[in-house]
Formats: sequence, C-alpha cells, structure tokens
Amino acid sequence: MTDCALDIRGLTVSYHASVVVFSVDFCVPRASMSVIVGPNGAGKSTLLKAALGIVPTIAGEVRVMGEPPRPNRARQAGHPRIAYVPQSASVDWDFPASVADVVAMGQYRALGFWRPRGRARREQVLDCLARVGMRDFADRQIGQLSGGQRQRVFMARALVQQADLFVLDEPFAGVDAATEKTLVDVLRSLVGEGRTVLCVHHDLATVPEYFEHVLLLNVRRIAAGPVERVLTRELLQQTYGGRLSDLQLERFPVPH
Repeated sequence: MTDCALDIRGLTVSYHASVVVFSVDFCVPRASMSVIVGPNGAGKSTLLKAALGIVPTIAGEVRVMGEPPRPNRARQAGHPRIAYVPQSASVDWDFPASVADVVAMGQYRALGFWRPRGRARREQVLDCLARVGMRDFADRQIGQLSGGQRQRVFMARALVQQADLFVLDEPFAGVDAATEKTLVDVLRSLVGEGRTVLCVHHDLATVPEYFEHVLLLNVRRIAAGPVERVLTRELLQQTYGGRLSDLQLERFPVPH
C-alpha cells in the first residue's frame, strides 16, 4: 500500500521450531506515531527485527515506502530509509567511544567507514546532539553516561541518518521523566516533518497520549488501527490473556 511507510504482510518467525510471530499483517501509516503493544514474550521486538531483516523469517513480505527491502543491506537494518534504535540492554556500553563517535556512526552508511568526515558532517553530529540536549557531552565516553543520557545519544545517532522511518525498540525503558519528554518531543517533531515513527512500548497508560496508531500483538495480531478505536478494554484483555487488572483498564473505553 502506497500510504504505508512500513507494510508487513503475513510475517512469520520461528525460533528452534517454536513460532514466535505468526502471520502478522500491519501497515504503519506514513507521517504517523505508531506503536506495537503486547505482553512479555508476545514477539514485539522479534517482529521489528524480522521486518528490518535482522532475523530471518519463514513466511511473509515487507515493503518500505512501497518498495521491497534491499536484501544485503536490510539484514543489518541498513535500509537507507530506516533508522533503527535497539533496546538499550542489547548495546555494549563498555565500547571505548565518545558520544560524538557514537552519533557519527549513523553517518557511515552514507559516507563509508574510511572516508574522512568534513566540518559539515561534524556540525551535523553536534546539531543532532543539541536536538536531544546532549551537545555538551560530545567528548564524554559513552560508558560514563546515565541510562537516560545514553538513550538520548542513540536518538541523536538515528537523527543523523536523516531517514524516512524511525524504528525504536522500547525507547523509554529505564529513562527518567525528563528524557522521556525530550524523546517524545523529538519524535513528534519528526512526524511534523513528514517522517514516520514506529516504537515498541510497554506503558499502556501513555499510549493514547503519545501515539496515533497501534498494533496489539500476542504472537498473532489481535487488532490494529487508530488508538482511539483499538485500545479498548476487551481487546486489551484479549491481548494480555486476561492478566490486566481493573485499575490498569479503567482509563480505556468499553466498546459500544
């Protein structure tokens, strides 16, 4: 579909003969804030990685901006139109690199690893750090940062790629309230520029505030569409297998 930034059709992923994502369809509308929600073990991160070509699939089709991913580059989430921010826990924070070095890694796809970066490229790195409130930390070692600061740096690394689609796996996990607000504001500004944002997110209470479109996932697609239509008590209980309390559900509507 031409109005999908990311169009997932029948995607199925299996680990060691166990199906972890089964025949999922999901259209991420262009210039939207979209989110994948579901319980632990639902396959949320796996779906992202499979759509980006990081993990293999056994069935299904993915299109990015109406085009199939490029086979070799997409396997490292290297599609030129996608910027990917992995879970913080999956990153080696002991790697000896400065904040500016980490952000500059986002430029290598366009520049190449061995070509020198000119002044314009270095200024671009600093501008992206400023956008997330981290310009003064450019020379700091990445391992010396707090969890919230690290997430801001990885957001800057995504920004420097100037992608059309930003894919983030639990970007607000383990960060302070100020960092979460900063990241949400940056993501909204990207959507305002015509770009598309897709996140995995675990805090149901903030989904209606942050996002416009949602996929409810528990191995299979439970429902997908605009947040105000999909995020209902009935569909959430289906997604979470009846494990949500009345207190967790009271903010969500009962379908008519």
